[in-house]
Amino acid sequence: MMAKLTVINFDKTAAGEVEFSDTVMETPYQPHLIQETVVHYLAGKRQGTHATKARSDVSGSTRKPWKQKGTGRARAGSTKSPLWQQGGIVFGPHPRDHAKSINKKVRKKALQSALAEKFRNDQVLIVDHMSLETHKTKAFHAILSKLECLHVLIVVNELSENLERAARNIPKVEVVNYRSLNVYRLLQYEKVIFVKDALTAIEQRLLS
Repeated sequence: MMAKLTVINFDKTAAGEVEFSDTVMETPYQPHLIQETVVHYLAGKRQGTHATKARSDVSGSTRKPWKQKGTGRARAGSTKSPLWQQGGIVFGPHPRDHAKSINKKVRKKALQSALAEKFRNDQVLIVDHMSLETHKTKAFHAILSKLECLHVLIVVNELSENLERAARNIPKVEVVNYRSLNVYRLLQYEKVIFVKDALTAIEQRLLS
């Protein structure tokens, strides 16, 4: 079965309809899958370049500082000891990959779940196009104000130069190609605007 969704223009007047799969629309909200997918995404963004020097990395002599007995001081074997000032760090962080693996089907199901929840909460708008005559931020901001979407993720089929330049200086507004849509981005914004062609492409991606 296919649901019929209203497509609007920049004046919020109806500009037609688009069909969208009930299979996606009726996906139940599954927070455990969404949480797992968000953790996977954020872990992949970590640089993992943090590092400390162990006793083998710090500069200094390997010679025993003083003889073992008879000095009245505590025995010591190296100035690189973690007990010494400027000595090595014990169990400190070292460069590593923080990425976590996740099943492709889990990612797809989580995206379906998050998108369906947006539809259920009336947080999705579908526009017939997102073609701008100018790259001026002020003009694009006026369009978003008419649509009552000032904290919004805009999903397009092809990202034009005018749209990219007009949107990049507006806080809490992001424009992405449908291929870059993920659960983390969906959850960041109050509303989502889909260009009609991009919604169709997302449907094919989720059901393939």
